[in-house]
Amino acid sequence: MSLTVEIVTTKPYEGQKPGTSGLRKKVKVFTQPNYTENFVQAILEANGAALVGSTLVVGGDGRFYCKEAAELIVRLSAANGVSKLLVGQNGILSTPAVSSLIRHNKALGGIVLTASHNPGGPENDFGIKFNCENGGPAPDAFTNLIYKITTEIKQYKLVRNLQIDITKVGVTLYDIAGKPFTVEVIDSVANYVRHMEEIFDFAKLKDFVSGKATGKPLKMRIDAMNGVTGSYVREIFLNRLGATESSVVHTTPLPDFGGLHPDPNLTYAKDLVDTVAQGDYDIGAAFDGDGDRNMIIGSKAFFVTPSDSLAVIAHYLEAIPYFQKNGVQGFARSMPTASAVDLVGRKLGKEVFEVPTGWKYFGNLMDAGRLCLCGEESFGTGSNHIREKDGIWAVLAWISVMQHTGKGIEDILKQHWSVYGRNYFTRYDYEECASDPCNEMVATMEKTITAPEFVGKSYSSGGKTYKVKKADNFSYTDPVDKSVATKQGLRIVFEDGSRIVVRLSGTGSSGATVRLYIDSYEQENVLGQASVMLKPLIDIALEISQLPKFTGRNAPTVIT
Repeated sequence: MSLTVEIVTTKPYEGQKPGTSGLRKKVKVFTQPNYTENFVQAILEANGAALVGSTLVVGGDGRFYCKEAAELIVRLSAANGVSKLLVGQNGILSTPAVSSLIRHNKALGGIVLTASHNPGGPENDFGIKFNCENGGPAPDAFTNLIYKITTEIKQYKLVRNLQIDITKVGVTLYDIAGKPFTVEVIDSVANYVRHMEEIFDFAKLKDFVSGKATGKPLKMRIDAMNGVTGSYVREIFLNRLGATESSVVHTTPLPDFGGLHPDPNLTYAKDLVDTVAQGDYDIGAAFDGDGDRNMIIGSKAFFVTPSDSLAVIAHYLEAIPYFQKNGVQGFARSMPTASAVDLVGRKLGKEVFEVPTGWKYFGNLMDAGRLCLCGEESFGTGSNHIREKDGIWAVLAWISVMQHTGKGIEDILKQHWSVYGRNYFTRYDYEECASDPCNEMVATMEKTITAPEFVGKSYSSGGKTYKVKKADNFSYTDPVDKSVATKQGLRIVFEDGSRIVVRLSGTGSSGATVRLYIDSYEQENVLGQASVMLKPLIDIALEISQLPKFTGRNAPTVIT
């Protein structure tokens, strides 16, 4: 029986402008009449003529409203001429898995249902973003087009009577107004695990994890935080690498993440930190809701900053078969990320790129063959195997480095600092601040730091003096397509390489989040206490930004 396409009249909603990682709002916003339909219709229309006859991937992090939204996307896609959908079972796919599936299946793109590290549940957040045919987040020109369509939308197309059971793996064929339409519900884990087996030497890692190669099993504590990675963690670390059941926790994806805040940092992954701090584990790791972010800690909860994590992996790429086979191109980091990887790139003679926050900015460089490893200070690390950051990949990379060096995480870091010096780094988040005062703060600070007399000025605190070398509102010209991104964050660079960065985040669902980044470089004093070493530059940053005055906050919500 042929199913019919229905044209539904609608009106625009204000504020459907995708941020750096899609559109994120409260669940109650997305479940308003026609709200999700409008935004998905805009995504589909933004693809233009390429949409007809195309293949798309659909899946998300399993948070509240994920399954319902996935089923709705099936009905909208069928009505708009899509030929085939690959849908994760129960609507679940990690963000890295979506990117891998797009690339392996040469799909037009993928619709990812996630609010990443934001809390889940009926009172919390939901999100939708579009990844393009390279597997990476849609670039600015594409998301701007999506937004334009949402402001003008008058109707959307829907196959209302299309019935689909996404709880069961299998292929279903439909006739939509005389044209074939295929929905393939796939095992959420299988393709991604095969991909990891192509990148890493699982046989060697299994011998290392089990203790066969060393006589001592690797003691791991892997916390999926009730997010999407649970199934991937169990298949890779338990079934493929032979870790014990007690090595993994919170591996059941839950709509509200079991009340956990799925943000892998020292604040929200406190249970992991406290457990590993007791000294019984060699490595601890946690992931966010959709599996693209990671936190790495060593024995006794020795914390690895994301900036250091990126730099160490860059130094030891020889430990990963993928890079032995495909070679090492350039490195890149987001602008707020500490510049530790720059030092590795300089030593190895590789290009190093500094890009705005948002993984989409790495994609062009990867596609052009100029980038193989990149990262963000917000606990994101990845390589050119896909076009997203990849939390599980990062943990497998670290285990590979441990196997390769025969050292623990703390010793690996200390050795690294002895060669390159240390970038002491922290980020202060001031969440859900009033937007207007925050915008005023940024405008006032920009005026201060871009004044001609600011360069060359010295600031002193706690016995340290920093002289300004450069200050600006960071802008970026893509070296591949020459597109320009402006006003990406206020940046002060000092003569010794230390930096202060202030920016407003675009990944929250309400209010403004102010992020203050401190990157204090030390060539010799590399074993100091981070909080002590950072305090002078933090005090200077608060003085220059006047952050307490404008936000009314005496302390950040989160320190990482």
